Amino acid sequence: MFRISQFMQELLNPEPLGPRRAPPGPVVIWNLVRRCNLTCKHCYSISADKDFPNELSTSQVFEVMDDLKRFKVPVLILSGGEPLLRPDIYEIAHHAKAMGFYTALSTNGTLIDEGNIDRIAGVGFDYLGISIDGIAGTHDRFRRKEGSFDASLHALRLCRDQGIKVGLRFTMTQDNAEELPQLLELMERERIDKFYFSHLNYAGRGNKNRKDDVFLDTTRWAMELLFERALADARQGRGSEFVTGNNDADGVYLLHWVERHFPDMAGHIHAKLVQWGGNSSGVNISNIDNQGYVHPDTMWWNYNLGNVKERPFSEIWQDTSDPIMAGLKAKPRLVGGRCGRCAHFDICGGNTRVRAMQLTGDAWGEDPACYLTDEEIGIEEAKELTQ
Repeated sequence: MFRISQFMQELLNPEPLGPRRAPPGPVVIWNLVRRCNLTCKHCYSISADKDFPNELSTSQVFEVMDDLKRFKVPVLILSGGEPLLRPDIYEIAHHAKAMGFYTALSTNGTLIDEGNIDRIAGVGFDYLGISIDGIAGTHDRFRRKEGSFDASLHALRLCRDQGIKVGLRFTMTQDNAEELPQLLELMERERIDKFYFSHLNYAGRGNKNRKDDVFLDTTRWAMELLFERALADARQGRGSEFVTGNNDADGVYLLHWVERHFPDMAGHIHAKLVQWGGNSSGVNISNIDNQGYVHPDTMWWNYNLGNVKERPFSEIWQDTSDPIMAGLKAKPRLVGGRCGRCAHFDICGGNTRVRAMQLTGDAWGEDPACYLTDEEIGIEEAKELTQ
């Protein structure tokens, strides 16, 4: 996750570079249930409105939580499918809070109403994220259910009014990109705390026609818009948060943006970006799916590291006999292609490895979704020096 708002605060109120603080354990994104009342176009878990076999029981979930706590996992993000369809979700959430986990809920929001909002608020979730894919009809088409936008917006308002920290979660595609400004307006109008912008994990476009690629240009436009909005909010002291996910090239793009707009701060921001370090799949980000299989993050569902029914998560996560885990935990990661030659590898860390694996079968090839030009990542300069 790339926290834009934190870097905007660094522009306005720079703090000295201190020692890098590694999290005590990985954030766990836990898909507790695969069942969902929606069938969204971009669902990574391929959920459906039916029960799926071999999901963890309540007692098994609690046993895993005990191991996670001993392993010093700080954050649990309870997800699905639709986590509110799991009958014991409140019991699990209360247990997580009682154990001292930062506990978040990731939901489509359509099942939140006056009948359960008090119960949801009673959990004391540290954060609740609701996915919004566009305005009205656009959202409904993505979610394949008429009225889902109105239901999700109603849920946002209920959570806000109950004092729950709530955020919009938006995955940009070619079909909804033009509505990003309207969603940012919606966030401001509804006094929503946080905006999470997710890049769609495309299997890739490679380097062909990179300078002229329409969607890559759209991505750059979206990032400029988010930077400007986050800076304006920081200047006004609103305390809102803007973050992105699934494309660590965002950090490098921010550096170029700072060089254009705040050249005197470029060195400071560069140091902070290097300290951030980019992609942390398999290191500080983890995933447990509904059947108990562990993955390097939520986009790696086609790659299993082990199952918490058979081995503790803490053992699975530290086992570098698995070649993918060994490679993800290597410092630096041994990545090839454009990523391996990038002058800013120390900022983004080679970006998202699962995209490279999906496209080429090589997890250590270049990330095909990097939207930066060769010049921006220093490859053209390197070529000129060798000529």
